[in-house]
Amino acid sequence: MSINKLSILFYPNKARINKKGFCVLRCRLTLEGERKEFSSGLFIKPEYWNSSEQFYSSDTAINDELALITNKLNECYLKLRVQGIPIRVEEILNNYLGIDAKVEHNETGVSEYYQSYLMKFKKLIGLEIKKVTWDKFYYVGQHLKSFVIWKYKSRDIPLSKLDMNFLSELDFYLKTEKDLKQVTINKIIQRFRKVIRIALSEKLIAADPFLLYKSKSVRTTIVYLNEIELAKLEMHEFSQKRLNNTRDCFIFCCYSGLAYAEMIGLKPKHIEKGFDNNLWIKMEREKTGKPLSIPLLPKALNILERFKNDTEFIFPRLSNQKFNSYLKEIADIVGIDKRLTHHTARKTFATTVLLFNDVPMEIVSELLGHSSITITQTHYGKIVQKKVSDHVKVLNEKLDLKK
Repeated sequence: MSINKLSILFYPNKARINKKGFCVLRCRLTLEGERKEFSSGLFIKPEYWNSSEQFYSSDTAINDELALITNKLNECYLKLRVQGIPIRVEEILNNYLGIDAKVEHNETGVSEYYQSYLMKFKKLIGLEIKKVTWDKFYYVGQHLKSFVIWKYKSRDIPLSKLDMNFLSELDFYLKTEKDLKQVTINKIIQRFRKVIRIALSEKLIAADPFLLYKSKSVRTTIVYLNEIELAKLEMHEFSQKRLNNTRDCFIFCCYSGLAYAEMIGLKPKHIEKGFDNNLWIKMEREKTGKPLSIPLLPKALNILERFKNDTEFIFPRLSNQKFNSYLKEIADIVGIDKRLTHHTARKTFATTVLLFNDVPMEIVSELLGHSSITITQTHYGKIVQKKVSDHVKVLNEKLDLKK
């Protein structure tokens, strides 16, 4: 009787080479003309891969791992033959990945619990959360599912198996396989930990497995316009109307702190007379749903006057991508050697307009619509330190004059 042989072929995925020159080594299974592919979870430099010999010359440990994968795949194939199960290549791969396996001792699985949380969380859209907030947790769930399969060769693992190493491996996976930046990885882990703490409160696990985990620090530089650059931008007249309009919208946000979503959604009804008889912006922040109350400074009012019209929205409704593209042109023309984006205006409002004019941090936090002052302090603490340093220098000079 003729026995069909399972063909196992490894090949580098050259279409996705990361910045360090590595790409994932994929595996292709072929049986009776049917094919299935999956990621081996191993990373190689393509130039050291010998396709005909199925051999990696740069690191012999990779070849040992490939031998283990090959042996396990052949074991799965033979096990299916012995059980008399109709052998299809998909069945072999599922058996190898453990997709049909039950979570140990009928425990709740990590991915299973996360998906159940997502279903409940989704019902809060429009009540307590925005759709964009739910989307962020959804994408975490997608990364989580693919990571568990990649790392454990199984559809799920029990919640009780979570430990500190899980997050370390997840960090590594997101960095190497998904090519994400550390700041994004930190957010993913932060959201995942929130869900695990809920599982703890429901007594599905005995203790927080990530209690001692510390996210990796990320050095960020706040890009903002100083007084000279801001004045330079305000005074320049562009030959093209689209650049003048974009500049005006940007300057308006430099004096109001509006994020892109709020600027693009600003309507005449959002401009109200306040308790002090001055005009204020009154609206909800798109990101957090927190109410915004921002007094309009004279320069912001002047720009509003220029955009007075009978349309539903005050400002032209450019996409964020197009807006930032125009800002790049503007920076080149004016001679500002900084990467301008719409968010730069918000940073300029917080620093040059507020903090450098001695507005207290708690008021800055309120005007920016941050959900807590800790967020403001985290982002702008160094700016405050610089301001303190400047004041101390002036004080030292005054004291020296009195000697």
